[in-house]
Amino acid sequence: MHLSGSAHRGRKQPPICVTRRASYHGETLIQTHVDVMKTADWRAEWKHLQQVRLFDHLDEPCLRMLQEICEPCLVGTGEVLLSPLKPNHYLYLLLDGELAVHLDSLDSQPVRIIGPGDCAGEISFIDNQLPSAWVVSLESSLMLRLHSRSMSLLSRSPQLMQNLVELFCQRVRLSDRLIINSEQNANIDTLTGAFNRRRLEHIYNRESTRCAFSGRPLSILMLDVDHFKDYNDLHGHLAGDHALCLVVDTLGKLLRPADSLVRYGGEEFVVLLPGMALAQARKVGERLRLRLARLRSFRSPLGTLPGVTISIGVALRQPKDNLEGLIHKADHALYEAKQNGRNRVCG
Repeated sequence: MHLSGSAHRGRKQPPICVTRRASYHGETLIQTHVDVMKTADWRAEWKHLQQVRLFDHLDEPCLRMLQEICEPCLVGTGEVLLSPLKPNHYLYLLLDGELAVHLDSLDSQPVRIIGPGDCAGEISFIDNQLPSAWVVSLESSLMLRLHSRSMSLLSRSPQLMQNLVELFCQRVRLSDRLIINSEQNANIDTLTGAFNRRRLEHIYNRESTRCAFSGRPLSILMLDVDHFKDYNDLHGHLAGDHALCLVVDTLGKLLRPADSLVRYGGEEFVVLLPGMALAQARKVGERLRLRLARLRSFRSPLGTLPGVTISIGVALRQPKDNLEGLIHKADHALYEAKQNGRNRVCG
């Protein structure tokens, strides 16, 4: 980016203390360096201020004031701009480059990428607390910065305050989405994409209450992949992982939106069938079993692998059944299916 000089050229800047990580992709080593952030010797121009969304719709006097107090600076690739371990007194306004926001640590996946026109550090800039996240430069980045002592000047502009409130609203909405996504991910089995055991109790309580209120039945299927240990021993654990994904993908396509497929543990799965009586549940179980039995082989990143079969136990919820009791009945029926030769439905 080409930037012209001004009367401020040659002004001596004080040393700036910035946290830098020694390795961005390997082990994280946090150190404090002096003069890592390079302050520029040019003055912010109107075209730079107009790039910043926080400055939208500001009048000329306000922009001229910002032109005087905004300090241009440059951050190199991999340098840490904000850290929960170090106080921050600046609002950073990105003109060029990219910044990554990390919540837990620098080695976690970034939750957001900050691009030109956006800003960073606004929360600690306002409340004078430690930053709530790490912000690291993904490439050499050019920005303007405002010190927190300028807040009294900024508060004179109602439009700027409105823009700042809108920015905080966006951040709150982003945080809400992150919380929702985090809760959803906590209920999903990372290997197969099915619900996990933690989610099962919530689903059961919801569906059993609905069925009891409406007088409808609730059935459950307990599934187990046949001879899965032998499959792993013969083809490898990675092949076994792909086989489990095949099971979830195949069964999921045959179930209704109201049904819930849960990975109960290892090679065991549970299917909740709200509104379905025992005879209907047996038919569903047989349809699931037959579909997998017909898949003699399947394609995977490892190449063509042999298919798997499943044994299924079926049980109908009685009014006094809790989740543990219903699973016990389905598990007993599953044991019967295994004893009778596997690849069958019992209950």
